Amino acid sequence: MKIKSFLAKPFASIVHKNIKKGMFTAVADQQTIFKNLLKVGKNTQFGKDHKFDDITAYSEFVNAVPVRDYEALAAYIQLIKEGKHNVLWKGVPIYFAKTSGTTSGTKYIPITKDSIGNHINSARNALLCYMAETGNTQFADGKLIFLSGSPVLERVGGIPTGRLSGIVNHHIPKYLRKNQLPDYETNCIEDWETKLNQIVNETIDQNMTLISGIPPWMQMYFDELIKRTGKPVGEIFPNFSVMVYGGVNFEPYKAKLYQSIGRKVDGIETFPASEGFFAFQDSQTEPGLLLNTDSGIFFEFIPEEEIGSENPKRLSLGDVKTGVNYALIINSNAGLWGYDIGDMVKFVSTDPYRLVVTGRTKHYISAFGEHVIGEEVEYSLMKAAREESVHITEFTVAPYVNEGEGKSYHEWFIEFDNMPDNMERFSQKVDVYLREKNVYYDDLIAGNILQTLKITPVKKNGFIEYMKSVGKLGGQNKVPRLSNDRKIAENLSRWAQPALNN
Repeated sequence: MKIKSFLAKPFASIVHKNIKKGMFTAVADQQTIFKNLLKVGKNTQFGKDHKFDDITAYSEFVNAVPVRDYEALAAYIQLIKEGKHNVLWKGVPIYFAKTSGTTSGTKYIPITKDSIGNHINSARNALLCYMAETGNTQFADGKLIFLSGSPVLERVGGIPTGRLSGIVNHHIPKYLRKNQLPDYETNCIEDWETKLNQIVNETIDQNMTLISGIPPWMQMYFDELIKRTGKPVGEIFPNFSVMVYGGVNFEPYKAKLYQSIGRKVDGIETFPASEGFFAFQDSQTEPGLLLNTDSGIFFEFIPEEEIGSENPKRLSLGDVKTGVNYALIINSNAGLWGYDIGDMVKFVSTDPYRLVVTGRTKHYISAFGEHVIGEEVEYSLMKAAREESVHITEFTVAPYVNEGEGKSYHEWFIEFDNMPDNMERFSQKVDVYLREKNVYYDDLIAGNILQTLKITPVKKNGFIEYMKSVGKLGGQNKVPRLSNDRKIAENLSRWAQPALNN
């Protein structure tokens, strides 16, 4: 056993024990964070505008601070860019995390001296919990790959600004630097295909033990490794034992990733965003991700049926229930207040508080009143795929509104790793399972208002070509699972191919 894996054992044990203790104090920890946020926030411009001095209870906070998205916060961000201090949080942010918004263009999310630890320590804690539970510390002695955005930072309003993964890259502990791949120069490459090629060059003959990134990135990396060597990834890297992933639901990518590896490796799922690191998989045996209840973020939850209403019902942690979809709202020591991050979650346990991400609040189809969400389409497709022994590379769904003769329908653009033996049977299964999950969709089909869904197969690498065509290949960019319009569908149609059989 080498020194890093040897020293990791006691450290992992200590951190794991503290996290387990926190499971029993989650609600109390949230109340403490709430009070501390108000204490600091009352001296900010935002706190004065919203009369934090008069707030003594959560109910008063709900009345004083409306739920808002980035657009509603943009005026405060602009003040920070202009050099103003104490706007959303004390002082000024130490970074802006630059990310793409669906409606607001580029977003600049503040990261403060107080909030940076949430991003760094949460990722560390996920690995340490894994070590403590499984006893696998040997991977710490090998090479670790973090597929991230460029660490090159620009300055916006005097504040260092860049992609979150690039910012975090600057904070990787020194003791891991020698293990980290790719090197700094490669990480700085902006063009994703050039960068991927160089990453393969650097890693193909190394002792890779941990690989981390969002699933679509990892699949592209694995595909290139296999193309170069003709071998499965698990044979190229015999000591590869841990895969860390997040950013999208893993399930649609799972089968093909493991097929590419050629054997089972342990997985650690995380729930990070530019706005905060919200949850991570703390156990290999229990479902869901452990909510980060003591890391500078006070969480609120809006039941699905309340999303979009003028004064939605807002719940604190102690009032949530399992099996209910909630919009996740955060208040943090980065200066985000009543902030809707756009994700929906569902608790699978409240003792401790573990959840799964079920979709995006703005990514849905309701062109006909059905309000189909990401969780439902992923469930339906994956169930049919398992039954038909089909592997899915990528997919997205959009409505097709037929303004002439014939009925409207949902169009599914799917890139198959292997095509179904019978496309019509496969399509019918997906439709049946979606009807089982969504009663409104079922009513529309049963009432002969919609026809059953249609599948449009996409050529191999079609989604990659689409993302390249819109300038979003690589980085933290993902194809939305659902759209309520035809913008993505119309662009993606360029890479459509006729079904082999129907």
